[in-house]
Amino acid sequence: MNQPTPYTIAVFPGDGIGPEVMQPCLDIIHTACELAGAAGVKTDHVEAGAVTYQQTGSALPDSALATAKQADAILLAAMGDPAIRYPDGTEITPQLNLRFELGLFAGIRPVRSIPGVKGPLRDPRADALDIVLVRESIEGLFAPEAKGEQFEDSSATETLLITRDVSERLFSKAFQLNAARQKAGRGRNRVTCVDKANVFAAFAFFRKIFDEVAASHTTAQTDYAYVDATALKLMTHPWEFDVMVTENMFGDILSDQAAALVGGMGYAPSADIGDEHAVFQPCHGSAPDIVGQGLANPTAMILSGAMMLDWLGEKHADAAAKNAGQLIVQAVDNAFAPGKLKTCELGGQSGLDDVGKAIKKALTELKI
Repeated sequence: MNQPTPYTIAVFPGDGIGPEVMQPCLDIIHTACELAGAAGVKTDHVEAGAVTYQQTGSALPDSALATAKQADAILLAAMGDPAIRYPDGTEITPQLNLRFELGLFAGIRPVRSIPGVKGPLRDPRADALDIVLVRESIEGLFAPEAKGEQFEDSSATETLLITRDVSERLFSKAFQLNAARQKAGRGRNRVTCVDKANVFAAFAFFRKIFDEVAASHTTAQTDYAYVDATALKLMTHPWEFDVMVTENMFGDILSDQAAALVGGMGYAPSADIGDEHAVFQPCHGSAPDIVGQGLANPTAMILSGAMMLDWLGEKHADAAAKNAGQLIVQAVDNAFAPGKLKTCELGGQSGLDDVGKAIKKALTELKI
């Protein structure tokens, strides 16, 4: 019997704590694939980011982009350093270039409570959050073709771009995700369009397209929420949301806010998905202030790896890969549930090695 061919993964360790959190993530991915009887992954490490820019003059070399395009999936840790910037003063963000180059229009930002990890809300309903924000990732205020302009030293403008093509695919992805959650017994079967359609014509257009796509998904409940009201409700009644879909900048802000509800950025995984390619990365940055101190929390990176395996399994009808991703999620829950792990962002002393070893141990103890 032929052994299944491992998936080729382009690995971008990046800057700061990126290489630190990537190592336990890869170790756990390999272990989960072995336990699940999955084909596993073959990694191709790629240099890109702020340090690469400083050394070579390019933050995303052509060779790195070519490797990413050829890979089955892309795993990215963290990129950027506030001390290293482009001549115009902006930070190094090749992760955005990857989204644009590969057409990764749907940013998936799960907001799921982990047993034993306490968020800031005291209501017990906040201890069992399971919502997801779908962020449009290549247009809005980030669209490269709508780059801002400064007029001498007197004013500056930015352009917000919404197109029918990308919005239709974005909303379709949100409804597909909702259907998958329903099939798995998760969520409230509701898709909420978050916008500012009462003020901006671009968002009125955004909502119009949402309604058109929703008409083809009649089994799902739909509603709307203005972004400012959503920000308030996330801090008071987040459990009333299910699948939320929104524009790029709004999604950037709301996903970070929502991450605070489940412990912070160190617990927030993400994916940026297109028609053919996908990048999986933690929502946190490179955290240069804690590099080398063993304080980095690898949980978001590890959960991003689980999302990658799930996506590969879905794309290739590979049940073993999906099972490997589910094993990682269960291991994370089991590792934190006893309440013994408490990372530095929550005032604890559990560091990189503590968390990585605990999740690895919980994974190997799962009954397959």
